[in-house]
Amino acid sequence: MGLLTIGAFAKASRLSPKALRLYDELGLLTPARVDPVTGYRHYAPEQLEQARLVAWLRRLGMPLARIQRVCTLDAGSAAQEVRAFWAQVEADTAARRGLATFLIDSLARKDPAMTPVTRPLEIRYAALSDPGLVREGNQDTAYAGSRLLAVADGFGTAGAPASSAAVAALKRLESDSIPAGSLLNVLEDAVDQARQAVRGIADAGSRAEEAGTTLTAMLWTGSQLGLVHIGDSRVHLLRDGGLFQITHDHTMVQSMVDEGRLSPEEAASHPQRSLLLRALGGGADALPDMQLHDVRENDRYLLCSDGLSAVVSAAEIGRVLARSTRPEEAVRELVALANSAGGPDNVSCVVADVLALRQQP
Repeated sequence: MGLLTIGAFAKASRLSPKALRLYDELGLLTPARVDPVTGYRHYAPEQLEQARLVAWLRRLGMPLARIQRVCTLDAGSAAQEVRAFWAQVEADTAARRGLATFLIDSLARKDPAMTPVTRPLEIRYAALSDPGLVREGNQDTAYAGSRLLAVADGFGTAGAPASSAAVAALKRLESDSIPAGSLLNVLEDAVDQARQAVRGIADAGSRAEEAGTTLTAMLWTGSQLGLVHIGDSRVHLLRDGGLFQITHDHTMVQSMVDEGRLSPEEAASHPQRSLLLRALGGGADALPDMQLHDVRENDRYLLCSDGLSAVVSAAEIGRVLARSTRPEEAVRELVALANSAGGPDNVSCVVADVLALRQQP
């Protein structure tokens, strides 16, 4: 079979002539021959397989630059690259799904932040931060109040003031009123203020990398908890005897797990497991995750820095949360567990219980 005209090749590959001209300009799908007089493009039949692959990848939504890389790989490596791309798409979709759920809830209720419940609820809470057994200082900040729960894990030479500044920027939420339907905006504004506070700490140093922090916080509204999360501190929920992690780590290693490049077991011991993709300061992406949680009576929430989660298994954390009767007891036991495992890092814990509101005598 001889060379195909661009029209015939477009029909066979299911790519438009316009797309083929673009892919030629990008060097992605170069014609076998271009007529020097007319400029007409002609393609070889053996180019159809690559053209169809490009068409399929475009239908997946893969960017052209990544398609170029896929087309240079052998079949096995190309399959791995497509698998990694789709895993990232699913992770991004899951993050947007959480935001969509929040928005749907906000629009469906006149006052999502203050929705009444049949039985008034309150939270009882405790916070504890410890330097651990190896670090000279403590760059963590843990806070628990009647409305705000927060953990920040600072890093860099100015990590301690960075984490403290981030949490301090959120403390106004303890007393501020929340306008009807504005919880999402309130949280976003608070994170922006925390970001600016951390930037102020960084600007005081010689390099921006000298100050950065994670930030994971929950705002109690009386019937719900609004969550804002950036970094690798975590939130766990103990409900009906089951322990659920409700945050997603923003680390290089977690992204590799999401893409299928690492197993969770391999990630736990990976030398770069603490490398952050998102944080406040430190030159990282500062886009937070935000969620809204409808609470139930007897729920127990744990916010913790990676000084706990990196050395104590989720199963053991669950056992401590299940057996400890009071939040104060739970945070002490969890910090002790981290230190008994060597205490290689600062460790911070906040535990909050959702209970029926106590009637005033």
